[in-house]
Amino acid sequence: MVTAEEIGQIQVFADLEPDERERLARVVADISLTPGESAVHEGDAQALFAVLEGRLQVIRRVDGVENVVGERKPGDLLGEMTVAFGLVYPAGLSFRAVEAARVFRIDLADYEELAAAAPQVAERVGALANYRLGGARGLQARAAVPSPIRAIVLGHSGDAACMELRRFLDRNQIRFRWLQPDVPVDAEQWGALPDDGDYPAIRAANGKTVVRPQLRRVAELLDIPTEPEAAEYDTVIVGAGPAGLAAAVYGASEGLRTIVVEREAPGGQAGTSSRIENYLGFPAGVSGDELSSRALRQARRLGAEILVTRSITRIDAATRQVHLDGGDVLRGRTIILACGVSWRQLEIEGFERLAGKGILYGAARSEAPTTHGLDIHIIGAGNSAGQAAMFFSAHARSVTILYRGDTLEKSMSRYLVDQLPTRPNIHVRYRTEVLAAHGDTALEEIDVHDGATDETSRLESGGLFIFIGADAETAWLPPEIALDQKGYVLTGPDVRDAGRWPLDRDAYLLETSVPGIFACGDVRFSPVKRVAAAVGEGSMAIAFVHQYLRENA
Repeated sequence: MVTAEEIGQIQVFADLEPDERERLARVVADISLTPGESAVHEGDAQALFAVLEGRLQVIRRVDGVENVVGERKPGDLLGEMTVAFGLVYPAGLSFRAVEAARVFRIDLADYEELAAAAPQVAERVGALANYRLGGARGLQARAAVPSPIRAIVLGHSGDAACMELRRFLDRNQIRFRWLQPDVPVDAEQWGALPDDGDYPAIRAANGKTVVRPQLRRVAELLDIPTEPEAAEYDTVIVGAGPAGLAAAVYGASEGLRTIVVEREAPGGQAGTSSRIENYLGFPAGVSGDELSSRALRQARRLGAEILVTRSITRIDAATRQVHLDGGDVLRGRTIILACGVSWRQLEIEGFERLAGKGILYGAARSEAPTTHGLDIHIIGAGNSAGQAAMFFSAHARSVTILYRGDTLEKSMSRYLVDQLPTRPNIHVRYRTEVLAAHGDTALEEIDVHDGATDETSRLESGGLFIFIGADAETAWLPPEIALDQKGYVLTGPDVRDAGRWPLDRDAYLLETSVPGIFACGDVRFSPVKRVAAAVGEGSMAIAFVHQYLRENA
Protein backbone atom coordinates (compact mmCIF):
# COMPACT_ATOMS: atom_id res chain seq x y z
CA MET A 1 0.00 0.00 0.00
CA VAL A 2 1.05 3.61 -0.51
CA THR A 3 2.59 5.27 2.54
CA ALA A 4 2.45 8.88 3.64
CA GLU A 5 6.21 9.10 3.02
CA GLU A 6 5.78 7.99 -0.59
CA ILE A 7 3.09 10.61 -1.13
CA GLY A 8 5.48 13.24 0.20
CA GLN A 9 8.02 12.24 -2.47
CA ILE A 10 5.70 13.58 -5.18
CA GLN A 11 6.60 17.23 -5.58
CA VAL A 12 3.08 18.65 -5.68
CA PHE A 13 2.30 16.95 -2.35
CA ALA A 14 5.66 17.58 -0.66
CA ASP A 15 4.48 20.38 1.63
CA LEU A 16 1.24 18.73 2.75
CA GLU A 17 0.77 18.54 6.47
CA PRO A 18 1.47 15.06 7.90
CA ASP A 19 -2.22 14.59 8.76
CA GLU A 20 -3.24 15.31 5.17
CA ARG A 21 -0.64 12.89 3.81
CA GLU A 22 -1.85 10.22 6.22
CA ARG A 23 -5.47 10.81 5.19
CA LEU A 24 -4.53 10.63 1.53
CA ALA A 25 -2.59 7.41 2.07
CA ARG A 26 -5.74 5.79 3.44
CA VAL A 27 -7.80 6.42 0.30
CA VAL A 28 -5.44 6.19 -2.68
CA ALA A 29 -5.28 3.02 -4.76
CA ASP A 30 -1.88 1.37 -5.14
CA ILE A 31 -1.68 0.07 -8.70
CA SER A 32 1.09 -2.13 -10.09
CA LEU A 33 1.42 -2.23 -13.87
CA THR A 34 3.11 -4.87 -15.96
CA PRO A 35 4.91 -3.85 -19.18
CA GLY A 36 2.32 -2.99 -21.80
CA GLU A 37 -0.49 -2.38 -19.28
CA SER A 38 -2.26 1.00 -19.26
CA ALA A 39 -2.97 3.02 -16.14
CA VAL A 40 -6.10 4.62 -17.57
CA HIS A 41 -8.42 3.94 -20.46
CA GLU A 42 -10.90 5.86 -22.55
CA GLY A 43 -14.03 6.62 -20.55
CA ASP A 44 -12.47 6.00 -17.12
CA ALA A 45 -13.74 8.11 -14.23
CA GLN A 46 -11.85 11.33 -13.52
CA ALA A 47 -8.86 10.75 -11.25
CA LEU A 48 -5.35 12.01 -10.60
CA PHE A 49 -2.39 9.64 -10.77
CA ALA A 50 1.20 9.90 -9.60
CA VAL A 51 4.06 7.67 -10.74
CA LEU A 52 6.03 6.03 -7.93
CA GLU A 53 8.16 3.56 -9.86
CA GLY A 54 8.92 2.71 -13.48
CA ARG A 55 8.16 4.62 -16.65
CA LEU A 56 4.99 5.17 -18.67
CA GLN A 57 4.61 6.30 -22.26
CA VAL A 58 1.81 8.60 -23.35
CA ILE A 59 0.29 6.90 -26.40
CA ARG A 60 -2.06 8.55 -28.86
CA ARG A 61 -3.83 6.31 -31.37
CA VAL A 62 -5.09 7.99 -34.55
CA ASP A 63 -6.58 6.02 -37.45
CA GLY A 64 -5.18 2.83 -36.02
CA VAL A 65 -1.61 4.17 -35.77
CA GLU A 66 -0.03 4.58 -32.33
CA ASN A 67 2.37 7.42 -31.60
CA VAL A 68 4.37 8.09 -28.45
CA VAL A 69 3.68 11.72 -27.55
CA GLY A 70 5.25 11.88 -24.08
CA GLU A 71 6.29 9.97 -20.99
CA ARG A 72 5.83 9.97 -17.24
CA LYS A 73 8.61 9.12 -14.78
CA PRO A 74 8.66 8.72 -10.97
CA GLY A 75 7.36 11.91 -9.39
CA ASP A 76 5.25 12.84 -12.43
CA LEU A 77 1.48 13.23 -12.50
CA LEU A 78 -1.03 12.08 -15.08
CA GLY A 79 -4.72 12.80 -15.31
CA GLU A 80 -4.23 16.43 -14.25
CA MET A 81 -6.47 17.73 -17.06
CA THR A 82 -9.33 15.45 -16.08
CA VAL A 83 -9.45 16.79 -12.52
CA ALA A 84 -8.56 20.37 -13.38
CA PHE A 85 -10.83 20.88 -16.38
CA GLY A 86 -13.46 18.19 -15.88
CA LEU A 87 -12.42 16.40 -19.07
CA VAL A 88 -12.84 12.68 -19.75
CA TYR A 89 -10.00 10.60 -21.09
CA PRO A 90 -10.25 11.04 -24.88
CA ALA A 91 -10.48 8.19 -27.35
CA GLY A 92 -7.12 6.89 -28.45
CA LEU A 93 -5.13 8.21 -25.47
CA SER A 94 -3.46 5.87 -22.99
CA PHE A 95 -0.64 5.85 -20.46
CA ARG A 96 1.18 2.59 -20.99
CA ALA A 97 3.90 1.09 -18.83
CA VAL A 98 7.10 0.36 -20.76
CA GLU A 99 8.52 -1.51 -17.77
CA ALA A 100 7.18 -2.73 -14.46
CA ALA A 101 5.65 0.37 -12.87
CA ARG A 102 3.72 1.47 -9.82
CA VAL A 103 1.31 4.39 -9.61
CA PHE A 104 -1.23 5.60 -7.13
CA ARG A 105 -4.69 6.89 -8.02
CA ILE A 106 -6.64 9.62 -6.22
CA ASP A 107 -10.33 9.51 -7.11
CA LEU A 108 -11.97 12.80 -8.03
CA ALA A 109 -13.95 13.19 -4.78
CA ASP A 110 -10.82 12.67 -2.69
CA TYR A 111 -8.83 15.07 -4.88
CA GLU A 112 -11.50 17.77 -4.55
CA GLU A 113 -11.47 17.36 -0.78
CA LEU A 114 -7.68 17.64 -0.78
CA ALA A 115 -7.82 20.71 -3.04
CA ALA A 116 -10.21 22.43 -0.64
CA ALA A 117 -7.91 21.72 2.33
CA ALA A 118 -4.65 22.46 0.48
CA PRO A 119 -5.28 25.07 -2.25
CA GLN A 120 -1.61 25.09 -3.21
CA VAL A 121 -2.03 21.54 -4.58
CA ALA A 122 -4.90 22.66 -6.80
CA GLU A 123 -2.84 25.60 -8.04
CA ARG A 124 0.09 23.36 -9.02
CA VAL A 125 -2.14 20.78 -10.66
CA GLY A 126 -4.00 23.54 -12.51
CA ALA A 127 -0.74 25.11 -13.70
CA LEU A 128 0.49 21.73 -14.93
CA ALA A 129 -2.82 21.09 -16.69
CA ASN A 130 -2.58 24.46 -18.45
CA TYR A 131 0.94 23.61 -19.52
CA ARG A 132 -0.16 20.21 -20.80
CA LEU A 133 -2.97 21.85 -22.72
CA GLY A 134 -0.53 24.14 -24.50
CA GLY A 135 -1.25 27.43 -22.78
CA ALA A 136 -5.02 27.58 -23.14
CA ARG A 137 -6.52 30.49 -21.17
CA GLY A 138 -9.73 30.75 -19.23
CA LEU A 139 -10.00 27.10 -18.21
CA GLN A 140 -8.14 27.30 -14.92
CA ALA A 141 -11.10 29.03 -13.32
CA ARG A 142 -12.78 25.63 -13.47
CA ALA A 143 -9.87 23.88 -11.84
CA ALA A 144 -10.40 22.02 -8.61
CA VAL A 145 -13.70 23.61 -7.64
CA PRO A 146 -14.98 21.05 -5.16
CA SER A 147 -18.62 20.08 -5.33
CA PRO A 148 -20.20 20.61 -1.92
CA ILE A 149 -20.05 17.86 0.67
CA ARG A 150 -23.64 17.18 1.64
CA ALA A 151 -22.95 15.09 4.72
CA ILE A 152 -20.29 13.95 7.14
CA VAL A 153 -20.42 10.38 8.42
CA LEU A 154 -18.78 9.42 11.70
CA GLY A 155 -18.30 5.73 12.32
CA HIS A 156 -15.89 2.85 12.77
CA SER A 157 -14.53 1.01 9.72
CA GLY A 158 -15.66 -2.39 10.97
CA ASP A 159 -19.16 -1.29 11.95
CA ALA A 160 -21.88 -2.88 9.80
CA ALA A 161 -24.29 0.03 10.21
CA CYS A 162 -21.60 2.53 9.19
CA MET A 163 -20.77 0.48 6.11
CA GLU A 164 -24.46 0.23 5.18
CA LEU A 165 -24.84 4.00 5.58
CA ARG A 166 -21.81 4.78 3.42
CA ARG A 167 -22.96 2.38 0.71
CA PHE A 168 -26.42 3.97 0.76
CA LEU A 169 -24.96 7.46 0.30
CA ASP A 170 -22.64 6.32 -2.48
CA ARG A 171 -25.42 4.66 -4.41
CA ASN A 172 -27.66 7.71 -4.08
CA GLN A 173 -24.88 10.01 -5.37
CA ILE A 174 -24.55 11.89 -2.09
CA ARG A 175 -21.05 13.30 -1.69
CA PHE A 176 -19.94 12.83 1.89
CA ARG A 177 -16.86 12.71 4.06
CA TRP A 178 -16.19 9.73 6.29
CA LEU A 179 -14.51 10.36 9.65
CA GLN A 180 -13.38 7.65 12.04
CA PRO A 181 -13.69 8.43 15.77
CA ASP A 182 -10.48 6.55 16.62
CA VAL A 183 -8.41 8.73 14.25
CA PRO A 184 -7.40 11.83 16.27
CA VAL A 185 -7.55 14.33 13.39
CA ASP A 186 -11.00 13.02 12.40
CA ALA A 187 -12.29 13.21 15.97
CA GLU A 188 -11.02 16.79 16.24
CA GLN A 189 -12.79 17.77 13.04
CA TRP A 190 -16.12 16.31 14.21
CA GLY A 191 -16.05 17.91 17.67
CA ALA A 192 -17.79 16.39 20.68
CA LEU A 193 -18.03 12.67 19.97
CA PRO A 194 -21.25 10.70 20.55
CA ASP A 195 -21.46 8.01 23.21
CA ASP A 196 -20.06 4.60 22.29
CA GLY A 197 -23.48 3.17 21.46
CA ASP A 198 -24.45 6.04 19.18
CA TYR A 199 -22.44 5.19 16.05
CA PRO A 200 -22.69 5.80 13.21
CA ALA A 201 -23.68 9.44 13.20
CA ILE A 202 -24.40 11.67 10.23
CA ARG A 203 -24.26 15.46 10.02
CA ALA A 204 -25.97 17.24 7.13
CA ALA A 205 -24.59 20.38 5.50
CA ASN A 206 -27.05 22.49 7.51
CA GLY A 207 -25.48 21.18 10.72
CA LYS A 208 -28.29 18.85 11.74
CA THR A 209 -26.89 15.68 13.29
CA VAL A 210 -28.57 12.29 13.73
CA VAL A 211 -27.09 9.31 15.57
CA ARG A 212 -27.80 5.69 14.68
CA PRO A 213 -30.05 6.81 11.80
CA GLN A 214 -32.39 4.57 9.84
CA LEU A 215 -31.88 4.86 6.08
CA ARG A 216 -35.35 6.39 5.66
CA ARG A 217 -34.37 9.12 8.10
CA VAL A 218 -31.11 9.69 6.21
CA ALA A 219 -33.02 10.05 2.95
CA GLU A 220 -35.37 12.60 4.49
CA LEU A 221 -32.45 14.48 6.06
CA LEU A 222 -30.74 14.83 2.66
CA ASP A 223 -33.89 15.49 0.61
CA ILE A 224 -33.80 12.18 -1.24
CA PRO A 225 -37.39 11.50 -2.37
CA THR A 226 -39.25 8.93 -0.30
CA GLU A 227 -42.85 10.05 -0.96
CA PRO A 228 -44.72 9.75 -4.29
CA GLU A 229 -45.92 12.92 -5.97
CA ALA A 230 -49.10 11.37 -7.37
CA ALA A 231 -51.50 8.49 -6.74
CA GLU A 232 -51.65 7.07 -10.26
CA TYR A 233 -48.93 6.39 -12.82
CA ASP A 234 -48.72 4.99 -16.32
CA THR A 235 -46.16 2.51 -15.06
CA VAL A 236 -44.92 1.60 -11.60
CA ILE A 237 -41.47 -0.01 -11.70
CA VAL A 238 -40.50 -2.24 -8.79
CA GLY A 239 -36.73 -2.13 -8.28
CA ALA A 240 -33.96 0.26 -9.35
CA GLY A 241 -31.34 -2.13 -10.67
CA PRO A 242 -30.16 -1.98 -14.30
CA ALA A 243 -33.46 -3.32 -15.64
CA GLY A 244 -35.60 -0.96 -13.56
CA LEU A 245 -33.47 2.09 -14.34
CA ALA A 246 -33.50 1.25 -18.07
CA ALA A 247 -37.29 1.01 -17.96
CA ALA A 248 -37.42 4.34 -16.10
CA VAL A 249 -35.21 6.06 -18.68
CA TYR A 250 -37.25 4.85 -21.65
CA GLY A 251 -40.61 5.24 -19.95
CA ALA A 252 -39.99 8.83 -18.85
CA SER A 253 -38.35 9.81 -22.14
CA GLU A 254 -41.39 8.55 -24.06
CA GLY A 255 -43.87 10.58 -22.04
CA LEU A 256 -45.13 7.97 -19.59
CA ARG A 257 -45.71 9.06 -16.01
CA THR A 258 -43.12 6.80 -14.42
CA ILE A 259 -42.18 5.98 -10.85
CA VAL A 260 -39.55 3.57 -9.51
CA VAL A 261 -39.86 2.11 -6.01
CA GLU A 262 -36.62 0.82 -4.48
CA ARG A 263 -36.41 -0.65 -0.98
CA GLU A 264 -32.71 0.16 -0.49
CA ALA A 265 -30.75 2.24 -2.98
CA PRO A 266 -30.43 2.35 -6.78
CA GLY A 267 -28.06 -0.05 -8.47
CA GLY A 268 -29.37 -3.47 -7.53
CA GLN A 269 -26.95 -6.38 -7.45
CA ALA A 270 -24.92 -4.78 -10.26
CA GLY A 271 -24.29 -1.80 -7.99
CA THR A 272 -22.22 -4.07 -5.75
CA SER A 273 -19.92 -5.11 -8.61
CA SER A 274 -16.50 -3.47 -8.48
CA ARG A 275 -16.09 -3.79 -12.24
CA ILE A 276 -18.14 -4.97 -15.23
CA GLU A 277 -15.82 -5.70 -18.14
CA ASN A 278 -18.22 -7.07 -20.76
CA TYR A 279 -20.76 -4.25 -21.03
CA LEU A 280 -21.06 -2.81 -24.53
CA GLY A 281 -19.50 0.62 -24.99
CA PHE A 282 -17.04 0.43 -22.10
CA PRO A 283 -13.91 -1.18 -23.55
CA ALA A 284 -12.00 -0.79 -20.30
CA GLY A 285 -14.93 -1.87 -18.14
CA VAL A 286 -17.09 0.14 -15.77
CA SER A 287 -17.89 -0.26 -12.10
CA GLY A 288 -21.41 -1.27 -11.18
CA ASP A 289 -21.96 1.84 -9.09
CA GLU A 290 -20.70 4.11 -11.90
CA LEU A 291 -23.06 2.48 -14.43
CA SER A 292 -25.95 2.75 -11.97
CA SER A 293 -25.03 6.34 -11.11
CA ARG A 294 -25.16 7.39 -14.75
CA ALA A 295 -28.48 5.63 -15.29
CA LEU A 296 -29.95 7.21 -12.16
CA ARG A 297 -28.95 10.71 -13.27
CA GLN A 298 -30.40 10.04 -16.70
CA ALA A 299 -33.71 8.73 -15.35
CA ARG A 300 -34.15 11.70 -13.01
CA ARG A 301 -33.21 14.19 -15.72
CA LEU A 302 -35.86 12.73 -18.01
CA GLY A 303 -38.54 13.06 -15.33
CA ALA A 304 -38.86 9.66 -13.68
CA GLU A 305 -39.61 9.64 -9.97
CA ILE A 306 -37.25 7.48 -7.92
CA LEU A 307 -38.39 6.56 -4.40
CA VAL A 308 -35.85 4.93 -2.11
CA THR A 309 -36.09 3.18 1.26
CA ARG A 310 -39.67 2.17 0.46
CA SER A 311 -40.80 -1.44 0.50
CA ILE A 312 -43.82 -2.86 -1.30
CA THR A 313 -45.96 -4.88 1.08
CA ARG A 314 -48.28 -6.29 -1.58
CA ILE A 315 -49.62 -5.89 -5.10
CA ASP A 316 -53.33 -6.23 -5.88
CA ALA A 317 -53.32 -8.09 -9.19
CA ALA A 318 -56.94 -7.24 -10.06
CA THR A 319 -56.64 -3.46 -9.60
CA ARG A 320 -52.85 -3.13 -10.08
CA GLN A 321 -52.62 -1.25 -6.81
CA VAL A 322 -49.18 -1.18 -5.21
CA HIS A 323 -49.23 -0.96 -1.41
CA LEU A 324 -46.14 0.62 0.17
CA ASP A 325 -44.93 0.36 3.74
CA GLY A 326 -46.35 3.24 5.73
CA GLY A 327 -49.77 2.91 4.10
CA ASP A 328 -49.25 4.72 0.78
CA VAL A 329 -51.06 3.15 -2.18
CA LEU A 330 -50.10 3.71 -5.82
CA ARG A 331 -52.14 2.65 -8.80
CA GLY A 332 -50.31 1.74 -11.95
CA ARG A 333 -51.96 1.37 -15.31
CA THR A 334 -49.11 -1.07 -15.77
CA ILE A 335 -46.50 -2.56 -13.41
CA ILE A 336 -42.97 -3.66 -14.25
CA LEU A 337 -41.31 -6.12 -11.88
CA ALA A 338 -37.57 -5.46 -11.94
CA CYS A 339 -36.83 -6.44 -8.35
CA GLY A 340 -33.83 -8.58 -9.26
CA VAL A 341 -32.31 -11.18 -6.97
CA SER A 342 -30.47 -11.23 -3.66
CA TRP A 343 -27.13 -12.77 -2.77
CA ARG A 344 -27.33 -16.38 -1.65
CA GLN A 345 -26.34 -16.63 2.02
CA LEU A 346 -23.84 -19.09 3.47
CA GLU A 347 -24.84 -20.90 6.66
CA ILE A 348 -21.41 -21.20 8.25
CA GLU A 349 -20.44 -20.70 11.86
CA GLY A 350 -19.91 -17.02 12.62
CA PHE A 351 -21.14 -15.71 9.26
CA GLU A 352 -24.52 -14.42 10.40
CA ARG A 353 -23.04 -12.74 13.49
CA LEU A 354 -20.25 -11.03 11.49
CA ALA A 355 -22.30 -10.14 8.40
CA GLY A 356 -21.53 -6.52 7.58
CA LYS A 357 -18.68 -6.56 10.10
CA GLY A 358 -16.02 -7.77 7.72
CA ILE A 359 -18.14 -10.39 5.94
CA LEU A 360 -19.89 -8.95 2.89
CA TYR A 361 -21.91 -10.29 -0.01
CA GLY A 362 -20.79 -8.55 -3.20
CA ALA A 363 -18.13 -5.87 -3.40
CA ALA A 364 -18.91 -2.27 -4.29
CA ARG A 365 -16.15 0.24 -4.97
CA SER A 366 -17.12 2.08 -1.78
CA GLU A 367 -15.71 -0.82 0.25
CA ALA A 368 -12.17 -0.20 -1.01
CA PRO A 369 -11.08 2.09 1.89
CA THR A 370 -12.00 -0.61 4.41
CA THR A 371 -9.54 -3.06 2.82
CA HIS A 372 -6.57 -0.71 2.74
CA GLY A 373 -3.40 -2.59 3.71
CA LEU A 374 -5.28 -5.71 4.88
CA ASP A 375 -5.21 -9.38 3.89
CA ILE A 376 -8.65 -10.13 2.48
CA HIS A 377 -10.34 -13.23 1.10
CA ILE A 378 -12.92 -13.91 -1.60
CA ILE A 379 -15.24 -16.92 -1.76
CA GLY A 380 -16.31 -17.80 -5.28
CA ALA A 381 -14.78 -18.22 -8.70
CA GLY A 382 -17.13 -16.49 -11.13
CA ASN A 383 -16.55 -13.26 -13.00
CA SER A 384 -17.74 -11.12 -10.10
CA ALA A 385 -15.16 -12.74 -7.82
CA GLY A 386 -12.38 -12.21 -10.36
CA GLN A 387 -13.31 -8.59 -10.97
CA ALA A 388 -13.42 -7.95 -7.23
CA ALA A 389 -9.99 -9.53 -6.78
CA MET A 390 -8.50 -7.29 -9.47
CA PHE A 391 -10.10 -4.18 -7.98
CA PHE A 392 -9.21 -4.81 -4.35
CA SER A 393 -5.63 -5.77 -5.22
CA ALA A 394 -4.93 -2.05 -5.64
CA HIS A 395 -5.93 -1.41 -2.01
CA ALA A 396 -5.42 -4.57 0.05
CA ARG A 397 -2.05 -6.01 1.00
CA SER A 398 -3.13 -9.39 -0.35
CA VAL A 399 -6.24 -10.89 -1.96
CA THR A 400 -6.82 -14.65 -1.76
CA ILE A 401 -9.55 -16.41 -3.75
CA LEU A 402 -10.87 -19.49 -1.93
CA TYR A 403 -12.38 -21.98 -4.37
CA ARG A 404 -13.70 -25.51 -3.90
CA GLY A 405 -12.89 -26.52 -7.48
CA ASP A 406 -9.66 -27.42 -9.24
CA THR A 407 -9.50 -24.72 -11.91
CA LEU A 408 -10.94 -21.25 -12.44
CA GLU A 409 -11.55 -21.88 -16.14
CA LYS A 410 -14.74 -23.77 -15.29
CA SER A 411 -16.52 -20.67 -14.03
CA MET A 412 -14.49 -17.55 -14.88
CA SER A 413 -14.02 -15.81 -18.23
CA ARG A 414 -10.68 -16.31 -19.92
CA TYR A 415 -9.74 -12.64 -19.82
CA LEU A 416 -9.99 -12.61 -16.02
CA VAL A 417 -8.13 -15.89 -15.61
CA ASP A 418 -5.29 -14.30 -17.60
CA GLN A 419 -5.38 -11.03 -15.64
CA LEU A 420 -5.16 -12.48 -12.13
CA PRO A 421 -1.52 -13.65 -12.38
CA THR A 422 -0.44 -10.12 -13.38
CA ARG A 423 -1.14 -8.94 -9.82
CA PRO A 424 1.50 -10.35 -7.46
CA ASN A 425 -0.68 -9.88 -4.39
CA ILE A 426 -3.54 -12.02 -5.75
CA HIS A 427 -3.45 -15.68 -4.75
CA VAL A 428 -5.79 -18.60 -5.47
CA ARG A 429 -6.30 -21.56 -3.14
CA TYR A 430 -8.03 -24.47 -4.85
CA ARG A 431 -10.06 -27.23 -3.21
CA THR A 432 -10.51 -24.94 -0.22
CA GLU A 433 -13.62 -24.28 1.87
CA VAL A 434 -14.30 -21.88 4.72
CA LEU A 435 -15.56 -23.65 7.83
CA ALA A 436 -15.96 -20.79 10.32
CA ALA A 437 -15.39 -17.11 10.95
CA HIS A 438 -14.09 -15.59 14.19
CA GLY A 439 -14.00 -12.15 15.78
CA ASP A 440 -15.52 -10.30 18.71
CA THR A 441 -16.88 -7.13 17.10
CA ALA A 442 -15.51 -7.61 13.56
CA LEU A 443 -14.02 -10.36 11.43
CA GLU A 444 -10.51 -11.30 12.56
CA GLU A 445 -9.87 -14.87 11.42
CA ILE A 446 -11.33 -17.65 9.29
CA ASP A 447 -10.95 -21.43 9.43
CA VAL A 448 -10.28 -23.00 6.03
CA HIS A 449 -10.10 -26.66 5.03
CA ASP A 450 -7.67 -27.73 2.33
CA GLY A 451 -9.17 -30.66 0.42
CA ALA A 452 -5.82 -31.62 -1.08
CA THR A 453 -4.12 -32.15 2.29
CA ASP A 454 -7.25 -32.68 4.41
CA GLU A 455 -5.88 -30.10 6.84
CA THR A 456 -7.69 -27.23 8.53
CA SER A 457 -5.89 -23.99 9.31
CA ARG A 458 -6.80 -20.59 10.76
CA LEU A 459 -5.99 -17.47 8.74
CA GLU A 460 -6.05 -13.82 9.70
CA SER A 461 -8.58 -12.00 7.53
CA GLY A 462 -9.34 -8.30 7.23
CA GLY A 463 -12.37 -8.90 5.03
CA LEU A 464 -14.31 -11.76 3.46
CA PHE A 465 -16.28 -11.08 0.27
CA ILE A 466 -18.74 -13.72 -0.92
CA PHE A 467 -19.83 -14.42 -4.51
CA ILE A 468 -21.77 -17.68 -4.64
CA GLY A 469 -24.77 -16.75 -6.78
CA ALA A 470 -28.17 -15.30 -6.03
CA ASP A 471 -31.82 -16.28 -5.61
CA ALA A 472 -35.09 -14.64 -6.53
CA GLU A 473 -37.09 -13.12 -3.68
CA THR A 474 -40.63 -13.32 -5.02
CA ALA A 475 -42.62 -14.91 -2.19
CA TRP A 476 -44.25 -11.52 -1.60
CA LEU A 477 -45.87 -11.46 -5.06
CA PRO A 478 -49.59 -12.26 -5.37
CA PRO A 479 -50.48 -15.88 -6.27
CA GLU A 480 -51.91 -14.72 -9.61
CA ILE A 481 -48.34 -14.16 -10.87
CA ALA A 482 -46.92 -17.49 -11.99
CA LEU A 483 -43.45 -18.54 -10.82
CA ASP A 484 -41.17 -21.42 -11.70
CA GLN A 485 -40.02 -23.93 -9.09
CA LYS A 486 -37.12 -21.68 -8.02
CA GLY A 487 -39.26 -18.58 -7.63
CA TYR A 488 -38.47 -16.79 -10.89
CA VAL A 489 -41.32 -15.00 -12.68
CA LEU A 490 -42.69 -16.71 -15.78
CA THR A 491 -43.38 -14.50 -18.79
CA GLY A 492 -44.54 -14.78 -22.41
CA PRO A 493 -44.54 -18.31 -23.86
CA ASP A 494 -43.58 -19.80 -20.50
CA VAL A 495 -46.84 -18.49 -19.02
CA ARG A 496 -48.83 -20.10 -21.83
CA ASP A 497 -46.94 -23.39 -21.47
CA ALA A 498 -47.74 -23.39 -17.74
CA GLY A 499 -51.45 -22.97 -18.54
CA ARG A 500 -51.66 -19.69 -16.65
CA TRP A 501 -52.53 -17.20 -19.44
CA PRO A 502 -56.16 -15.96 -19.17
CA LEU A 503 -56.70 -14.07 -22.48
CA ASP A 504 -57.28 -15.06 -26.11
CA ARG A 505 -54.34 -13.01 -27.37
CA ASP A 506 -50.78 -14.22 -26.80
CA ALA A 507 -48.89 -12.82 -23.86
CA TYR A 508 -46.20 -10.32 -24.75
CA LEU A 509 -42.68 -11.63 -24.38
CA LEU A 510 -42.14 -9.96 -20.96
CA GLU A 511 -45.74 -10.12 -19.75
CA THR A 512 -46.52 -12.16 -16.65
CA SER A 513 -49.61 -14.31 -16.06
CA VAL A 514 -51.42 -11.10 -15.08
CA PRO A 515 -52.07 -8.92 -18.16
CA GLY A 516 -50.49 -5.49 -17.76
CA ILE A 517 -47.86 -6.67 -15.27
CA PHE A 518 -44.45 -7.27 -16.83
CA ALA A 519 -41.15 -8.65 -15.57
CA CYS A 520 -37.59 -7.98 -16.70
CA GLY A 521 -34.04 -8.54 -15.55
CA ASP A 522 -32.79 -11.22 -13.19
CA VAL A 523 -36.17 -11.80 -11.51
CA ARG A 524 -37.56 -13.14 -14.81
CA PHE A 525 -37.21 -16.83 -15.65
CA SER A 526 -34.49 -16.82 -18.28
CA PRO A 527 -31.16 -18.57 -18.86
CA VAL A 528 -29.42 -15.23 -19.52
CA LYS A 529 -28.31 -13.30 -16.41
CA ARG A 530 -26.25 -10.37 -17.69
CA VAL A 531 -26.31 -6.64 -17.03
CA ALA A 532 -26.67 -5.99 -20.76
CA ALA A 533 -29.64 -8.39 -20.95
CA ALA A 534 -31.30 -6.65 -17.98
CA VAL A 535 -30.89 -3.23 -19.59
CA GLY A 536 -32.26 -4.54 -22.89
CA GLU A 537 -35.25 -6.12 -21.21
CA GLY A 538 -35.97 -2.96 -19.23
CA SER A 539 -36.16 -0.91 -22.42
CA MET A 540 -38.15 -3.64 -24.19
CA ALA A 541 -40.67 -3.72 -21.34
CA ILE A 542 -41.61 -0.12 -22.11
CA ALA A 543 -42.40 -1.07 -25.72
CA PHE A 544 -44.83 -3.71 -24.43
CA VAL A 545 -46.28 -1.21 -21.95
CA HIS A 546 -47.12 1.09 -24.86
CA GLN A 547 -48.82 -1.76 -26.72
CA TYR A 548 -50.83 -2.75 -23.66
CA LEU A 549 -51.93 0.84 -22.98
CA ARG A 550 -53.04 1.29 -26.60
CA GLU A 551 -55.15 -1.88 -26.40
CA ASN A 552 -56.70 -0.79 -23.10
CA ALA A 553 -57.08 2.94 -23.68
